[in-house]
Amino acid sequence: MTTPPSPSVLTLTKDHGAADLDGVTKMGIGASWDTTSGGSGALLGALRKARGTDLDVFAILLNGKDPVRYAGLDVTDPLQNGAVTSTGDNQTGRGDGDDELIEVTFDRVPPQVTSIVFVCAAYKKGSDFKKAANVSFKVYDSTGGTTQQVADIWPSLLGNGNAIAVAKAYRVGAAWKLEVINTRGTVKQGDQESLLRFAANK
Repeated sequence: MTTPPSPSVLTLTKDHGAADLDGVTKMGIGASWDTTSGGSGALLGALRKARGTDLDVFAILLNGKDPVRYAGLDVTDPLQNGAVTSTGDNQTGRGDGDDELIEVTFDRVPPQVTSIVFVCAAYKKGSDFKKAANVSFKVYDSTGGTTQQVADIWPSLLGNGNAIAVAKAYRVGAAWKLEVINTRGTVKQGDQESLLRFAANK
C-alpha cells in the first residue's frame, strides 16, 4: 500500500545529476497514465477511451553494456529471488495510482548486475503514446516496510519515438545511485532485442 505524496516530493530532472541511494534498501519506480481519445472525436474517440491505452514499463538489468535480464509484461521476477519485481501488464491505464510498478531490493541484486535501466514504451503493436495522457513516473522509498513517494519524473511532451528511458540505477562500489535519463527514442514494437538495445545504450 502506497501513501500519498508528501509536500516534500521532489520533481527530479537531468539537471539534478545522480542522487545517492544511501540508506535506501528498496526502491520503486511507478508509471501512471490516463486513456485519451488520441485526438479523435465522436464515436471513434469514445471507443478509444473505452478500450483504454496500453503502455508497458520495463526494468532492464545490465552487466556493463550487456542486458542480462528484464522485468516487465509477464516477466515479474526475472532473478527469482524478489530482487527486481514487476506488477505485470496493465493494458488500459484505468484506475487510480500506478498502472505498472517496478521494485528493486538492492541487497538481493547479484553483483553481476551493475545497472538497471527503467523504460516505458508503447511496446505492443498498435499502442501509441499519443493515445495516453498525463504520463508520469513516481519514485518510492520502501525501506523499513513502509512505502513513501519521494520524487516524481515528468516526461517531456516534445520529441518523437515510442519509448522513454526514464532513469537508471547503478552501482558505485557497494552503493547505488539513481540518475534521471528522460530521453525519448524508438524501439521496434514487439521486438525484445530492439528494446534491450535501446536500454543498453543509456
